[in-house]
Amino acid sequence: MRLNLPGTSIRLKLFYAMLAMAIAVIIAMSVVARLSFTHDFLGYLNEQAQERMDELMPRLEQSYREHGNWQFMKDNPGIWYAVLRSTRPEYGSDAPSSKSAPSGSDLTGAHLRFTLLDAERRFVIGFRGMQADALLRPLMRDGVIIGWVALTPFESVITAIDQRFQHKQLLAHLLIGLASILFTGFIAIKIANVLLSPLTRLTKATHRLAGGDYSTRVEVATQDEVGRLSADFNQLALTLERNEKMRRDFMADVSHELRTPLGILNGQLEAMEDGLLDTSMDTVRSLQSEVATLNKLVNDLYELSLADAGALTYRKADIDIGALLRASLQSYEDIYREHGLAVAIDLPQQPMLVHADAGRLQQLFKNILENTLRYTDSGGRLNITGKREQQHWLLLFDDSAPGTTAEALPRLFERFFRADASRNRAHGGAGLGLAICQHIVEAHEGSISADASVLGGLRLSIRLPASLI
Repeated sequence: MRLNLPGTSIRLKLFYAMLAMAIAVIIAMSVVARLSFTHDFLGYLNEQAQERMDELMPRLEQSYREHGNWQFMKDNPGIWYAVLRSTRPEYGSDAPSSKSAPSGSDLTGAHLRFTLLDAERRFVIGFRGMQADALLRPLMRDGVIIGWVALTPFESVITAIDQRFQHKQLLAHLLIGLASILFTGFIAIKIANVLLSPLTRLTKATHRLAGGDYSTRVEVATQDEVGRLSADFNQLALTLERNEKMRRDFMADVSHELRTPLGILNGQLEAMEDGLLDTSMDTVRSLQSEVATLNKLVNDLYELSLADAGALTYRKADIDIGALLRASLQSYEDIYREHGLAVAIDLPQQPMLVHADAGRLQQLFKNILENTLRYTDSGGRLNITGKREQQHWLLLFDDSAPGTTAEALPRLFERFFRADASRNRAHGGAGLGLAICQHIVEAHEGSISADASVLGGLRLSIRLPASLI
């Protein structure tokens, strides 16, 4: 059965469903009880009546032998009732009259349903409303049929007592059904309240969450499906709250990163316009530096947006990352030398083959080398180590002091995060380089992590799947 009640709440639908189920069960029980009463109880009464019929037949045959016919019983009905009561009739002036009746000790009512017929099956005495389905038994004398005894089944007899009993049974069934429906309605309301109270709280919390209140949480009171739904809702609210905070922080960071170079450019241009700053090569180089900073920031943001959308293109082939790393490092030798940084590289002699995009890996190595250049003190060093670990190539980048705190290590790959927020932009950058590195490594089915270095600075560990030759 399907309940389709437009505009009806779940609470009412649940109540109607349970009530309909209870009514269906009550009706089924009533039908079964009626069938049981008809076929079992009434069958039992008819069996009892048949036993009385078997007891009655020898007495009727004896009476016939004593009188030679049935006329004596037809003229004096009292004899008939006396035989039914299993008593010896007394014939004469003191014999029972035609108005005599059985004592009523027979609870089956069999004495009301017996009919005596003669040998030609003509009515003699007893129940005149004998039905076609009556049970007939022959009365015998010396192998000759002298009459018949008929028993009308109990179902075919509707007496005043039978009707009262039937009405009482019907009334009892109606009262039981009404009480069951009322009780079921009460239980249905209680169950609906228990089951739907958590859903009601979830509904209200969802409305608050949709309205922008990401701090909304619901209580997880059970471990069932509703409890798991509540836990998932809390996780969703937490994720939305974190994403909203990240969005606001991202917008604030982007605004800040754009505002600084634009402010410098605007100030220098106004100074040149007012004649306070000469248009020299140093001034031009300063302006170009700020433009380059803006251009790098915009490019990094563009790269991250493509990575988030899964639109970064990768043209992979089997390449030697050892040779690629040496080539990237060679382009930084002069600038590292100018900053007083020493570089040591220890890679295997055999090719370090991976299935990767050479251009993207060059971008990865460039970001790591620039990160070391910004955050390593002059006179420091960078150690690069490569080795095989089962099915992966492991690259370790260890730089010297200064290091970073243990609390900051898990956040180094977040956008715009800088371990030392007080560093100026000339050294700190925008905080997007390592975030781009993480996207590139993960796109190659690898992993990147940050730990404290034995040299006192930062260790970056990169694992890339090795090509199978």
